[in-house]
Amino acid sequence: MTFESATSETHKLWDRATMHHELDALVHDLSERHNTAKSNIAVHASGPNTFTFSLSHGA
Repeated sequence: MTFESATSETHKLWDRATMHHELDALVHDLSERHNTAKSNIAVHASGPNTFTFSLSHGA
């Protein structure tokens, strides 16, 4: 399950064994698509096994 907007995406991750790898891959993909550093992406747990990735262009 994925929900997208212009500056954020929400993903439901089902497999706890690969969760760390999936989170890393999603951050990398979002940074590439928006041409920004990985450090400009905030990750928030927004529910059980659900994470929201948001762009933060920093100060």
